[in-house]
Amino acid sequence: MKLEWKAFFRSANLNKNLAVKIFLGFMAIYLAFSALALGIALYPALKEFFPEQKPMFVLNRFILIWFVCELMMRYILQNLPVLNMKPFLVQNIKRKEIVRVLLIKNFFSFYNLLAPLFFIPFAIWNIVKNDFSVIQILGWIVALLSLVLVANSLNIWIQKKITANLKTLIPFLAIISILYGLEYFDIFSITNLTGNFFNLILIYPYLGLIFLPVILILYYVNFKLFNENLYLDAYLKTDSEKFNDSDFSWTQRFGKSAPFMQLDLKLIRRNKRPKNTVILGIIFLLYGLLFYPNPMYQHGPMLVFVGIFITGIFAINFGQFVPAWDSSYYSMMMSQNIPMRLYLESKVTLMYFSIAVLFILSTPYLYFGKHILILNLACAIYNLGVNVPILMYCGSFNKKRVDLDKSSFGNYQGMGAAQWIVAIPILLIPITVWGIPYYFGGFYIATAILAIVGLIGILSKNYWMNFLTTAYLKKKYVMVDGFKQKDN
Repeated sequence: MKLEWKAFFRSANLNKNLAVKIFLGFMAIYLAFSALALGIALYPALKEFFPEQKPMFVLNRFILIWFVCELMMRYILQNLPVLNMKPFLVQNIKRKEIVRVLLIKNFFSFYNLLAPLFFIPFAIWNIVKNDFSVIQILGWIVALLSLVLVANSLNIWIQKKITANLKTLIPFLAIISILYGLEYFDIFSITNLTGNFFNLILIYPYLGLIFLPVILILYYVNFKLFNENLYLDAYLKTDSEKFNDSDFSWTQRFGKSAPFMQLDLKLIRRNKRPKNTVILGIIFLLYGLLFYPNPMYQHGPMLVFVGIFITGIFAINFGQFVPAWDSSYYSMMMSQNIPMRLYLESKVTLMYFSIAVLFILSTPYLYFGKHILILNLACAIYNLGVNVPILMYCGSFNKKRVDLDKSSFGNYQGMGAAQWIVAIPILLIPITVWGIPYYFGGFYIATAILAIVGLIGILSKNYWMNFLTTAYLKKKYVMVDGFKQKDN
């Protein structure tokens, strides 16, 4: 910890790092106070909405949902401090000691603080109102805090395994989907089962210790995983095994853009940050489940927001960092006889392909009504014709390199003003284009207009591709110089 303190204040980018830390600190304080306020307000709220039940019994039914959301939040936001350990590997320090410090340090993560701030005030309410005794509540709190540490350790294991092989994410998504389906169709209620278990902890408080062995097991598994792979050339060996089995011959059907698409697909497959854009796209496919079952959002502008995200999340996350994804070798590419338009068309084609795939994967939402499928199709067309060129144009302002090995979540490297500003046209314009006709003409007229605007953008592709090519050529040398600055 002392060495990290020195490294921070001796950094050449101290001012930038300090500004980021201050910003993240304010965000952390805001999240902490929000969790505390929600924890204080939860008991009276549940008492008002469920007067016939004890608030504790109501909350226990949702603990499994909270745990799954906590795990997803950690996977998206929580970074593992693995790279900081590399300098110690060349010193006379045992690997076991390095791994031990690494894992213990992770237990003091900020994300481990949010759940106690939320649940402890709620638990105090139950003691004050004499719903349960202090011993009963202590057993319940021990169980929940143990679950927080289980989520913390499980997140480490998941990140290490999924980073090594994206296919390992499929069983987790399959299990969640099956359980959700069983719950939704009232076949089997996993939430009632877990709720009854936590109700049982209130009767037998010693059952709150049941998760402590799980923490120890996960600690041992993570310790063994890190200890066996903590050496300087671990990633080189892993990469050499991965790089030989890629077959993207199917991209040949895209013509001259195929070689560049293959490079992008290999880049996504081999590196953590672009790979996270794919994982985020898969996760956001479930985003509609938060809105489509709710009658309040059946025909409102929120459906456009959801449709744009579901069908375009990969294009949004990937497109805003074009051409920064290639920053490590961009100067080499620009010194070759490569037409700029051909290079840009490969990026556009990849984003087109992702939008089409995500729309196809979103078709099961037809279950909630044919209007959902029609609107998602219109949103996909709008993404193709309008949002893709907007993203590509904003990419022409990129001049900060991107480290492909770092997670994209909670990482502001490569972020500039363009990445923050682009969210305004990407999200607000389609809602406005759809919302005004919806107010005067109804759902289907508004949806048709949204699709027509997208079709106009697709048909004018040749025009805006020429415009983009000119914009990128003008900034070519600014980008080359910016991407060489590793500390940007």
